[in-house]
Amino acid sequence: HTTWEASGHVGHFSDPMIDCTECKARFRADQLIEEFCASHNVSTDKPVDTMSHEEMKVFIEEKNINCPTCGKHNYTDVREFNLMFKTHLGPVATDASLVYLRPETCQSIFVDFKNIVQSSRQKVPFGVAQVGKSFRNEIIFKNFIFRTCEFEQMEMEYFCKPGTEDETFERWRQDRWNFYLKYGISEKNLKWHHHDKLAHYAKDAYDVTYNFPIGFEEIEGVHSRTDFDLTQHMKFSKKDMTYIDQDDGNKKYIPYVIETSAGLNRNFLMFLCEAYEEQNVAKEGEPEDFRTVLHLDPRLAPITVAVLPLMKKDGLAELAKEIQHELKEDFVTDYDVSGTIGKRYRRQDEIGTPFCVTIDHDTLSDGTVTVRFRDSMEQIRVNRKDLISELQKLIKSYKPVEKKN
Repeated sequence: HTTWEASGHVGHFSDPMIDCTECKARFRADQLIEEFCASHNVSTDKPVDTMSHEEMKVFIEEKNINCPTCGKHNYTDVREFNLMFKTHLGPVATDASLVYLRPETCQSIFVDFKNIVQSSRQKVPFGVAQVGKSFRNEIIFKNFIFRTCEFEQMEMEYFCKPGTEDETFERWRQDRWNFYLKYGISEKNLKWHHHDKLAHYAKDAYDVTYNFPIGFEEIEGVHSRTDFDLTQHMKFSKKDMTYIDQDDGNKKYIPYVIETSAGLNRNFLMFLCEAYEEQNVAKEGEPEDFRTVLHLDPRLAPITVAVLPLMKKDGLAELAKEIQHELKEDFVTDYDVSGTIGKRYRRQDEIGTPFCVTIDHDTLSDGTVTVRFRDSMEQIRVNRKDLISELQKLIKSYKPVEKKN
């Protein structure tokens, strides 16, 4: 647990909690206020995340904010609730056996900083990224996979020379914004949120927020952490965390850190929300006919190409298997022979497969296949020997579609 004492999580990693005295339901006080303001079109005198516990309680009482569970408005005082899961290692619960499930992945990077520099011979500036599980004992879990107690986190710690952190911070802000645009998130659905109240380690902090059906919510944070983490771990562990800059006359300093921290679960949910569409593909005068489609960027789609023989007989199934085998080296493929070709197209649309390759009787005679596009449902004929290069061109030139509905 020393790691989490050094990082400041034991003392500071908490949210403001308030209880309803009638039904005993618990809520985050700041979110209770924010949701009330959003639904009643009112505002606070100051940003909610800068309000003291007393100010939150006064606002809740003055506005008669009802309990979302029972409708009453009798509450306890606001108090801090630590988000770390606490347990003990081994059969005996003592102070020495106290451990915490990690609430973020990045602290191991800071602890191993010196080892990383020495073993991989990295020079500042450089970054270390990782994906792993984190655990947070949230006051309330809600909104599907948006807020859960166990989640996948993607974090990157970028070590830079003191004095360059502001420029580096702005560059990473732009890079992370462009990442989401690159993979198909509409810019109108993204918004920056600047932290008015900074975490104990931060010099500056912004969140990338996405317009979910529940409103704009955080998907990734970009933080300027200064040298706080390395300094704290050096203080607690007595290990030297200074860096010798050979490109600057062997100058010694503790690097500053720019962090990007994203929830993989939230990213997954965001891309699903952005890509999902129910299209009425019926022609004029015909009954409504809806197809479900995921407009995923081909680089994100779980399956890139589905190979579909028109029918099982006449050698088409065997030929389709051959073509799938040829494509496997370059793409994630699927093979489906069950049901009508129309139903198979619809199945692939639902899971976001960008291209379907259909093997028909013309393939036997002239060596061409049909390539169907998920977004437009248009089809072209491509020679079998050119299929891989043509698909690669289509992926490279892919442009996100504007959803109709």
